[in-house]
Amino acid sequence: MPNADLLHHNEIQFRKSIVELAPGMWTAVGYAASTQHVIEGASSLTVVDTSESTGAAKNVLDEIRKRTGKPVGRIIYTHSHRDHISGAAIFAEGRVCPVIANAKFQSDLVGQDGNKIAPHKALKRRTAAQFGIGLFPEERISLGCGPGDRPMEGLGGGFLPPTQLIEDDQDIDLDGVRARLIMAPGETEDHMAVWLEEAGVLIPGDNWYHAFPNLYAIRGTPYRDFAAWADSLELLEQLGAAVLAPGHTMPVFGKDKVREVLSTTRRAILHVMRHTAEGMDKGQSMDDIVSELRLPDDIASKPWLGEFYGRASWSARAFASGTLGWYDGNPTTLGTLSSTERARHMADLAGGVEALTAAARSTIDPQWRLELCDHLIALGEPVELLKAETMETIAEDEINATARNTYLWHARRLRGGETNR
Repeated sequence: MPNADLLHHNEIQFRKSIVELAPGMWTAVGYAASTQHVIEGASSLTVVDTSESTGAAKNVLDEIRKRTGKPVGRIIYTHSHRDHISGAAIFAEGRVCPVIANAKFQSDLVGQDGNKIAPHKALKRRTAAQFGIGLFPEERISLGCGPGDRPMEGLGGGFLPPTQLIEDDQDIDLDGVRARLIMAPGETEDHMAVWLEEAGVLIPGDNWYHAFPNLYAIRGTPYRDFAAWADSLELLEQLGAAVLAPGHTMPVFGKDKVREVLSTTRRAILHVMRHTAEGMDKGQSMDDIVSELRLPDDIASKPWLGEFYGRASWSARAFASGTLGWYDGNPTTLGTLSSTERARHMADLAGGVEALTAAARSTIDPQWRLELCDHLIALGEPVELLKAETMETIAEDEINATARNTYLWHARRLRGGETNR
């Protein structure tokens, strides 16, 4: 049985619905990995973020058409992640439609230098694992940031490039509705919040959602500036919004609640930074830093800091790597052993390969079993099914959706199953 808290998070935060934020303002939740926001002007609509696929965008537009027939007059991207920019063509409905974004906007959907050297295949593989692509719907409970069961038709297919790039904070008229575009780097450098002061509605993009922030994505990502993210949360908190409509999960209503979720999330980020820096200053290993990491008691139980998407331990490792690089200060790590060499030494210590295999099968610590399995696989021993079974067991208790999906995805591969459904 999957983790009960993860099931509850999926049921409450990704329930398919069109939520009214204020008169003439709506958020679509549960139709895609991300949320879409619609603002009604005098004769046209503004859409903020457009989903990950043309299929999802069409479903959202059909629901909006039950409320208003006004055409979409402009589109705003809060940032450049695929799940926010890939349904724009559906909302434009064949018209020439202004598309507004941060001047730092950069996406892999935009043509880039074909000579750029990067581990593209690794990123694709790890992305598929993180989002559980190829898993059965009953296996993929959620994405942590959105529903697991969602339209995949036209994935990445409806992107429209920005036509207007914003350099600095700027007031903008949305066909009679006053808004302010605010530069708010966080999950990405090109984040831009939309502040509708008269209605008290704030659209922060992915700088806040109902889960521990994804300060490091296990699919692989460059360092996300923790300090900038925390600063942006403080800036957004000071606006005094009465409604917070995040890029994922349900909106938050009430000034006090909005202030609380933003401030406590900022505190959580700062705590991870401080704890990690102090441990590094003491010369602790990253494993020890992570093992001792706990959020302060007064915020640890906040439901919106549950590790459904991001995880504090992953964040600590990312902060250490992002600030001082891969070297941990221990000279032992300046040298290296191959996986096979290390496995041979481990087998020798255990008394031979058979003894190492027996230890892997008998231990009650699933993490240790995985590590021993890796040594045995490096030695060519057939323990793939043991590793798969262990990952499946871990996945059932896992509260983090991306970790669960990754365990199950790799278990399927080890069993020789398809991961491209």
